[in-house]
Amino acid sequence: MSLTWDQAIKDFGRYLRLEKSLSENSVEAYSEDVRKLHGFFVSDDRNILPVSISYQDIKDFLKWYTDGNYNARTQSRTISGIRAFFRFLLTEGEITENPSSLIESPKTGLKLPEVLSTDEINRMISLIDLSKAEGHRNKAIIEILYGCGLRVSELVNLRITDLHSQEGFVSVTGKGNKQRLVPIGSKALKAIENYIPSRNTLRVIHDKNIVFLNRRGRRLTRAMIFTIVKDLSARAGIRKKISPHTFRHSFATHLVEGGADLRAVQEMLGHESIQTTEIYTHIDRSFLRDTLLMFHPRA
Repeated sequence: MSLTWDQAIKDFGRYLRLEKSLSENSVEAYSEDVRKLHGFFVSDDRNILPVSISYQDIKDFLKWYTDGNYNARTQSRTISGIRAFFRFLLTEGEITENPSSLIESPKTGLKLPEVLSTDEINRMISLIDLSKAEGHRNKAIIEILYGCGLRVSELVNLRITDLHSQEGFVSVTGKGNKQRLVPIGSKALKAIENYIPSRNTLRVIHDKNIVFLNRRGRRLTRAMIFTIVKDLSARAGIRKKISPHTFRHSFATHLVEGGADLRAVQEMLGHESIQTTEIYTHIDRSFLRDTLLMFHPRA
């Protein structure tokens, strides 16, 4: 019996989860890419099973998909998901040739992430009302995001036992459950130290080992961290489009601008490939160019 779309997508998700150790968000994103491909064939009245798809079929899908006015970055991400799906089918022996191997991703160009200046970060921190119950917690959140360059998922899952104050490190569980040690500075440590007493006075604590809790004693959601950051940036009058991830970009950019070794930054960020970290050298070059234009008499 030929492999159905539902079974193929289910098996693909299990493969990504168990063998590639991808997060649930990544598994869902890749699965959604394949569902888009299936949806095209359904809308086009083509009764094609996953193992019967040809190079031309994928080209037809991409023409339909790109006509939907998706930007180049979104198109590229979807193509990446579809390629992964056919590599999986090839690995499992469901197909003998990969119909997506000749498909090229659209040119996306280099998109430099938004970065906050130290003045903007200090302005946001200064606007936190420490007299409120959540004040010290929110300050500690910003200090950790910027001071350690954590992803928002790493922040909300940070545990008390991950904090090694005496050694000046935090243990971080990143993508694919990979562990890394990240240095933590004195300001971030002080902010956590000031927050812990108010955390411990919560009437009920459901997640006793989780650092950042809401007023009901449960771990904060990713959405709540976004809300905290958006509120502070609006009050600080910052017009940049920022998110919790902006602090991670700022952490890396400021290190590179200060002369930090790229391999060390890669290790702290938990990037598998140095190429991912190299985007911050482009930001650094742009910083150098701006410096030349601003200060050189012949610029």
